[in-house]
Amino acid sequence: MHYENDENFFRGYEWWLMKEAKKRNPNITLIGLPWAFPGWVGGGENWPYDFPDITASYVVSWIIGAKQYHDLVIDYVGIWNERNFDSKYIQLLRYTLDKSGLERVRIIASDNQWEPITLYMLLDQELSRAVDVIGAHYPGTTTVLEALKTQKKLWSSEDYSTFNDDVGGGCWARILNQNYVNGLMTATISWNLVASYYEDLPFGRDGLMTAEEPWSGNYVVESPIWITAHTTQFTQPGWTYLQTVGHLAQGGSYVALTDAKGNLTIVIETMTHNHSVCIRPPLLPFNVTSQNATFQLKGSFASIKELQVWRSRFEFKTNNPVFFEKLTPLQLSDGFFSLSLAEDVVYTLTTVTTGQKGGHPAPPPSARFPKIYKDNFDVANPPFSEAPYFADQTGVFEYHTNLTDPGPHVFTLRQVLTQRPITWAADADQTISVLGDYKWENFTVTCDIFMETQKKGGVYVAARVDKGGQSVRSAAGVFYWVFADGTYKVTNDIAGQTVLAEGKSGTRAYGWHTLTLTVKGQFASGLLNGYPLWKNAVVMDPKNGWVAIGTHSFELAQFDNFAVTAE
Repeated sequence: MHYENDENFFRGYEWWLMKEAKKRNPNITLIGLPWAFPGWVGGGENWPYDFPDITASYVVSWIIGAKQYHDLVIDYVGIWNERNFDSKYIQLLRYTLDKSGLERVRIIASDNQWEPITLYMLLDQELSRAVDVIGAHYPGTTTVLEALKTQKKLWSSEDYSTFNDDVGGGCWARILNQNYVNGLMTATISWNLVASYYEDLPFGRDGLMTAEEPWSGNYVVESPIWITAHTTQFTQPGWTYLQTVGHLAQGGSYVALTDAKGNLTIVIETMTHNHSVCIRPPLLPFNVTSQNATFQLKGSFASIKELQVWRSRFEFKTNNPVFFEKLTPLQLSDGFFSLSLAEDVVYTLTTVTTGQKGGHPAPPPSARFPKIYKDNFDVANPPFSEAPYFADQTGVFEYHTNLTDPGPHVFTLRQVLTQRPITWAADADQTISVLGDYKWENFTVTCDIFMETQKKGGVYVAARVDKGGQSVRSAAGVFYWVFADGTYKVTNDIAGQTVLAEGKSGTRAYGWHTLTLTVKGQFASGLLNGYPLWKNAVVMDPKNGWVAIGTHSFELAQFDNFAVTAE
C-alpha cells in the first residue's frame, strides 16, 4: 500500500510465487513477515508502533486480500524482521486478527534473538497468549532456558543464508537435525529458497538452489535441495519428533519423527566442522570421525521389519559427491539395525516408500547478461508490476499507463514511492533500480525521463554502480543527474557528495528529456536530447558495475525507451 487506502493486491511477484507453490503442494504453510512498512503507517516516522492500530490493520488487510483476491490462506504472521517488537502492538495485532475472523492465523515473534521476547512473555500473560511461536534467527542450533519455560513452539524462523556450494549443503544438513537435537526447534526456515537475484548483490547464491539468469533460463540444482529432501520427502508438517534423539558417539546427530500412524523416519548426519560451517553464527570446534552405529526400535516400532534407505555422500576429498541415492532396504532383526557411517554423509531410514529422486531437464547453458538490451515498457497488461531484470534496491519502479501523454510515452516505468518507508536496512535517500552485468566496464546507457516534481525534482541514469542491498546507501558509480530547476550534476556516488561535473541543463518537470551516459576507461560523458552536455569527466573508481535508473528523492518520475550497449 503505497499510501492509505491503496489496496492493490497485484503488485510484485510474491502472489504468483505463493500460488505456484500451492500448485505443487496444496498443504504448504504460508507466512507473512514485514521487513519494512510504508511510511504512512508510521506517520512519517521510521517506527511502526506509534500508531499500532494502523499498523495492525495494514497487516491484517494484506492477509484478508490474500484470500479475497488470490485464494491464499496465510497461516502465520510475524512482527518486524530482526527489529524491535512492541508488546502492545502484538496484543493489538492478535485482537485485530480475531475481530476480522482470522483466529486461525498464528503469530510468530519476534524473528530476532530468543531474548528479550521470551522474558517479556514470561512476565506478561496477555503477551504470552498472543504469541503462538517463538521464532529466532540464526540460533546456532541452541535455545535458552526461558524459551523452553514458555512451553511455546520454538522455530528457527530464519536460518542458512549460506553460499550454496557443498559446504553450504553441509551447513544445512547439520542444522536441519541439530536445531531440534540441541534446541528443540520444530521448524527451520531457509533464507532464501531460490537465489534469483544478481549474484553480486549481498548474499549472492545464498539460496537452496540457483536460478539467477532469467535471460538465459539457466538454473542449477545445488546440494542443499537434496539435503532438504532427506527430511521433507519422508515427513510432513504435523509429524512429531520423538524424544529419543541425540548425538552419535563419534560426532554427528540423529533425529526420529513419526506421523502417529505407525510411520517412522530417522535422519542421520555426520557432517564435519569444516564441511558444515554456516555464514553465521560462528561455529565452535567439534570432531566427527567414521563410526559404526547401532539402533534399536522399541515400543510400537519394534515390529518394523524393513526400512527404506536414502544416502548422500559429500566426498570432499575426491570432489565426487553423490546426493540422495536410494540404497537396498535395510532388514531389521528384533528392532535392531547397524550402520557403518563415514564422515560427511546423510542417511534417511524410513517406513515411507514414496521417496523419489526427482529429475529435471537439462537447463539452457549459462550466459552473461546481453550486451545490447532495450526495453520500451510497451506492455498493455503486464503479468507483473515490475519490469524484467530491473532490481529495485530503494524505491519501487512499476509499469505505468501514462494517460496524460497519449503520444509515444503511453506505457512507461514509474517510480511510485513518494514517502520514505519505515526501513529494515539503511536504504538510500535516493531511489535506485539496477540492471545488467556487474562486470561491465565500458558501456552506454540511454533513457527518456519525465520528472513529476516541480523545482525540486531530479532523475538520473547511472553506470558502474558497485553496491546494492543493505549497502546501497554507500553505492559508488557514475551518476548523471538532471533536475527540474534547469541544472545537471555528475557525481561519483548515489549520495551526490563527490561532484565530477555540474552546470545548466535547461531541464524541467512535465517534459520528456533523453539522457545518454557513456563510460569508457577513466572517462565519462553525457548527452541531453542527443547533444553533448558534458564530457571527459574523470572516473578512477569503480572500474565496473551495474546500470541504474533512479530519482533524487522519493518522488514520482517516469522512464521510457531504456537501452544499454556494453563493449
